Amino acid sequence: MAVSSSTARVKNRTARWLTEAFQPPVVVSIQLLASPMTQPGFPGTMGYGALAALFVCVLPLFLLLVLVRQGKVTDHHVSDRRQRAPVLLMALASILAGLLVLTAAGAPRSVVAMVLAVVAGVVVLAGISPFWKISGHAAAVSSAAVIGVLMLGPAWLPLLLLIPAVGWSRVVLRAHSAAQVIAGSLFGGVVMAGIWWALQDWMVA
Repeated sequence: MAVSSSTARVKNRTARWLTEAFQPPVVVSIQLLASPMTQPGFPGTMGYGALAALFVCVLPLFLLLVLVRQGKVTDHHVSDRRQRAPVLLMALASILAGLLVLTAAGAPRSVVAMVLAVVAGVVVLAGISPFWKISGHAAAVSSAAVIGVLMLGPAWLPLLLLIPAVGWSRVVLRAHSAAQVIAGSLFGGVVMAGIWWALQDWMVA
């Protein structure tokens, strides 16, 4: 019994660490910082990626934490699916403002393409969330992992291992069902990454 209890604690602790370390704002911020790599000038252009991360991740997360502190949202993972659509729409407003700032600042098209792919993902998730709690963690990490491999080449294929690892953590913590994690993974890795690939080909190549 003691061994079983200890194993369960380790399992839950590992799942919690994966969930926090690879939560969407963290994953998408790294994705945006790396987005200028597909054009000349990197790493000097990383500042544009940081500016994008400010509007796409940092400001929405800050506002979300304020709402959590005020008791208007359950937690920073927005576990109650009924609260997800308003939170995602708030994030969308910040992202659209960021697009205007990035355009005015003359940001590389690769950064704008990445932000537009994120916009597409947020819009779809906002539409689905009131009815079904599709996994945002799975969507974010699968999108970032697939795009990372497409950007950096086959040597980065181990990034794909993060997809089942983070998905497992969400199921272990009972934040999502396996179906919700699989749907999120397919949406991020196929749809969002596909949108980025098409925008990259159209705007940058």
